[in-house]
Amino acid sequence: MAAKPLDNGGPEVQPVLGNDHTRGFRMRALWQEVYGEPKAVLAIREVDQPAVADDGVLLRVHSASIHVGDCYVIQGLPKAMRPIFGLRRPKSAIPGTDLAGTIESVGSAVEDWQPGDEVFLSTTGAFAEYAAVSAADLVAKPEGLDFESASTLCVSAQTALQAMRDHLAVESGHKVLVTGASGGVGSFAVQVAKAFGAEVTAVCSARNAELVRSIGADHVIDYTSTDFTQGEERYDRILDNVGAHSMSDTRKVLTPDGLLLSNGAAVGGWFGGLGHVFRSMLWSVASKQQARPFVSTYSRADGEALKALVEEGKVKPVIDSVFPLDDGADAVAHVAAGHAQGKTIITM
Repeated sequence: MAAKPLDNGGPEVQPVLGNDHTRGFRMRALWQEVYGEPKAVLAIREVDQPAVADDGVLLRVHSASIHVGDCYVIQGLPKAMRPIFGLRRPKSAIPGTDLAGTIESVGSAVEDWQPGDEVFLSTTGAFAEYAAVSAADLVAKPEGLDFESASTLCVSAQTALQAMRDHLAVESGHKVLVTGASGGVGSFAVQVAKAFGAEVTAVCSARNAELVRSIGADHVIDYTSTDFTQGEERYDRILDNVGAHSMSDTRKVLTPDGLLLSNGAAVGGWFGGLGHVFRSMLWSVASKQQARPFVSTYSRADGEALKALVEEGKVKPVIDSVFPLDDGADAVAHVAAGHAQGKTIITM
């Protein structure tokens, strides 16, 4: 099925010459050529639709969710990571990774998917009207879930799932504390921990207390008035999405054989949170308590697991705000500023 020229309410876009079956058609995308603050370096540009590989599909993107890692890549932070995502400029001029959309066309080797299928995945170049992606990474959109919510079931949601299931091994009866509990990862982590049978304490500001209770938190600590590291309660597992306390302070509220997973630390400068990673490793060698650094990876299987949790009613994405593509730079800046409740979405 050939791609069609765009009909998005704007001026008519004429096809241009090209050899590929998707070439010759144009799309609008959020574009970046240098590192910097989102509003300074992101702009809307009309570009060619991407070419589709034989084992890939062309997606009409409906929604893309922003995670904090997108903000770091756009800013080129930490600088020590630039050999991975581009020394002087981003390797991908179209930022964003997490999206949901409808299959527009499929490559010649694709058998499991067809045009019209509604899917989500994590990829590159998500902040655009179309994306060419690997068919092997696709997950069918959960029944009854809108595209905005489906686009959140990627990096942030999978970070929460992998943290609770694989790294913290949360079980029924565990006392689990989650910092940054109202954020993108935190809002999923609270729900996943509850799905595993844990007693969950959420750390957030007072304005977000009702939100975290509504998604399952048993207890709420307002970090603006109470320092959880000075409390009497002890926790079997801690997921730290903020990194506001030292490890020596945080370990005080762990049980003797408790586990601390660090998913948050300052990212500026050359090395950002890498020092936090090394301290975690050294601390774990010298203590029965374990502090572990953590980097999540996208997995189709984990996308399927999250789809099941959504369809079972155990997980519900929390949406902070929705921006149109034209305001994409504002959307990224909103997430970079911090304190968003749940996820921020760009719609195409």
